[in-house]
Amino acid sequence: DDKGALTMTPDYIKSILKPLGMLQYPIVLISDGEDPSVLVRLKADPDISKVLRVVTHKTGWIGGDITLAVMSNVFIGNPASTFSGIISKARLALGFGH
Repeated sequence: DDKGALTMTPDYIKSILKPLGMLQYPIVLISDGEDPSVLVRLKADPDISKVLRVVTHKTGWIGGDITLAVMSNVFIGNPASTFSGIISKARLALGFGH
């Protein structure tokens, strides 16, 4: 899927998490809200919807969002996002994989 990382389709997310044995654990969605269809698709997926948690703009704070993503077991970022780039670089600097 050549657009999976940009559109965050359920199949793309599952193709990463399932081989790692992480599909049964909470999936936390941190988003700027620019593409609300991502949340709609993830909520509609029977596997992902059971474990999906959403950080809303009302409850989130950019520093907290970034910290949560940096410290996660697995981070799936959007290559078009500057925040994903920052998070990926921080994870690399801390020696985290995935």
